[in-house]
Amino acid sequence: MNGSRHLANFLVIAGILLLLTLSASGRVVRGRLAANPSPVSFGNTQAGAAASRTVALSNAGETDVTITRATMSGAGFSLNNLSLPLTLQPGTTTSATIMFAPPGSGNYSGSVSLDTVAEDHVTDRIVLSLGGYGVSAEVLIANPLSETFGNVQVGSSANLYETLTNSGGLTITISQADLTGAGFSISGLTLPLALTANQSVTFTATFTPTGAGAASGSLSVVSNASNSPLNIALSGTGTATVQHTVDLSWNASADAVGYNVYRGTVSGGPYSMINASLDGSSAYTDNTVVSGQTYYYVATAVDSGSQESGYSNETQAVIPNP
Repeated sequence: MNGSRHLANFLVIAGILLLLTLSASGRVVRGRLAANPSPVSFGNTQAGAAASRTVALSNAGETDVTITRATMSGAGFSLNNLSLPLTLQPGTTTSATIMFAPPGSGNYSGSVSLDTVAEDHVTDRIVLSLGGYGVSAEVLIANPLSETFGNVQVGSSANLYETLTNSGGLTITISQADLTGAGFSISGLTLPLALTANQSVTFTATFTPTGAGAASGSLSVVSNASNSPLNIALSGTGTATVQHTVDLSWNASADAVGYNVYRGTVSGGPYSMINASLDGSSAYTDNTVVSGQTYYYVATAVDSGSQESGYSNETQAVIPNP
């Protein structure tokens, strides 16, 4: 009989132990807020502009968790897209947007603190560290800001050089270069073009007037710089083609039946004959000269026997430009 009582007590004790074991293994995990990513880094961000990062907020527990308050710290940081209080059921996720708008250049740091309360009234707080670097605004500089070609003869071209420089801290991408104005063109600028901080590119601007008179235009450079579009003024004047001539004359030779006229570009020759046929007078007009060139002339006399004399004294003609 005593043995039966001991067995019953053992079974009761064993049942209690078994009950305790089941209770421990079936424990419910309290609701808990988790954030991803954490910390939140913005890297380089242009001063005066804004960058955003999306943070996923999830309930990693097995009971509801409620976000009751969000507290921000740090210049330039703000929290958007999170209406509080907000309750997350187990296994669910929401998102919040953190903005970074640095007021100037330099390192910036901050944090966002999220206060929570679980289903059993236990409060908690998670803190996300925030960091970013403000860089100066990207400004694209043109040198010169206007291109003046001056007088250019119709049918000719004039070239000038233009330089674009990234004066900011972030990369500038030039996407378009739009020209207006007749006769203006550019070369040596392949788009799209990325300019890193302090990098420059030089290209050629050309004016080929289509007629006489003043001409104006502009080059509009489109980019992601803060001063886009950058407009470069273009101007020039087309001048009419000037046909210069050189009038030559010499003393007549008694035995001559005609004369040949020779021209060279170096004093003392060599010379080339420029008259198509024997010139019967003692004068000749050369209308094939080029502006800006210097010519040297000599003449010879030809008698009735087709004998040609030696060269006369040399004379020089300087052609104006234009």
